[in-house]
Amino acid sequence: MAAGTEDSTRQAPGWRIATIGGVPVYIGKSWPFIALIVVATFGPGIASSRPDLGLGAYAVACGYAVLLLVSGLAHEAAHAVVATRFGYRVSRVVADLWGGHTAYETSAARPGASALVAIAGPAANALLAAAGWLVLPAFPDGVASTLVGAIVWTNAIVAGFNLLPGLPLDGGFLVDSLVWRVTGSRESGLIAAGWCGRVVTALVVLYFVGVPLLNGQSPDLFGILWGLFIGSFLWMGATNAIRTGRAGRVLAGIRIDAVWRRAGALPAHASAAQALALRASGPGGTAVVVQDEAGRAIGLLDDEALRAIPEQSLGNVAVTSVMHQQPEGWVVEATPDQSIAAVVGVMQHFGIRAVPVRWPGGAVAGIVLAGDLEAALSRRPAPPA
Repeated sequence: MAAGTEDSTRQAPGWRIATIGGVPVYIGKSWPFIALIVVATFGPGIASSRPDLGLGAYAVACGYAVLLLVSGLAHEAAHAVVATRFGYRVSRVVADLWGGHTAYETSAARPGASALVAIAGPAANALLAAAGWLVLPAFPDGVASTLVGAIVWTNAIVAGFNLLPGLPLDGGFLVDSLVWRVTGSRESGLIAAGWCGRVVTALVVLYFVGVPLLNGQSPDLFGILWGLFIGSFLWMGATNAIRTGRAGRVLAGIRIDAVWRRAGALPAHASAAQALALRASGPGGTAVVVQDEAGRAIGLLDDEALRAIPEQSLGNVAVTSVMHQQPEGWVVEATPDQSIAAVVGVMQHFGIRAVPVRWPGGAVAGIVLAGDLEAALSRRPAPPA
């Protein structure tokens, strides 16, 4: 599970196959690779135990890979549905090389909601395992029974594995939520869950190597490679969590009013001449945000486009003709003394470089530009790796 957004200017993460509550669902471009591994791993075993199937054994292995895909999508869809219920902006669900991820914006996350979103995925796998267990006796011995049994076993393992207490696993988000709730600091939660993730990584790698040794056997190459494959994914996720937490502590020390600029709003029916007048008002100039009839910010004045219009024509050109259209939800409601963490979250979520700040229940008062933010961060010590 990850945070992020699907921006219209970015390349799609794979093949779009469905939509859940308006959220696009993709099969990642890396997923066929893991499907080949599944077929290569299980195909020979099925062919050995069922020689009557011939090459059909590999078709059964392909069927198992597809069922694994369905299980992974069910896991991520559960995350997406619960996140949407809590009002988070979910941008995509992807089944990929690592199993899958659900990208949603977390700047408004809360400890309890975060925990419920995290546990939804393993709960979906547990339900699939239980359902398969209940219907398994209805299938006679054969291919169908083998596939249902494999799905029961796989979903049970996926549910249990994902509940291990360390990021990037879902159990790590539970650790994050608990520490966050106790300390009041999301950054502390991420750092604690990241270190737990490193411990889990070490134990997972030790399992693949240590269990064969305890049984008096030498670890086989496949087990070692598989352990390193899983371990590398876990270690990277844990390390990223620690870095994000430490960077968040730096952001928490920067107030919005330390980096924001003056901003004003114009209605969409205003002219470019009015935009120019507002832009030139105040010391240092004023950023111009364009609003629709309902008062929602829909765009940001494009200074270059404004300068390209002859002065005598400014009164006849609508301000909407010289603005950059912006995504819904790009405005942050905050007070000047709050940290810029929420602003950074919106920038990352939408991939934008300007975020207006609105007074709570009031009008747009300022705007934070990525360049100003980067300059403020460059003046502070970088967080340790």
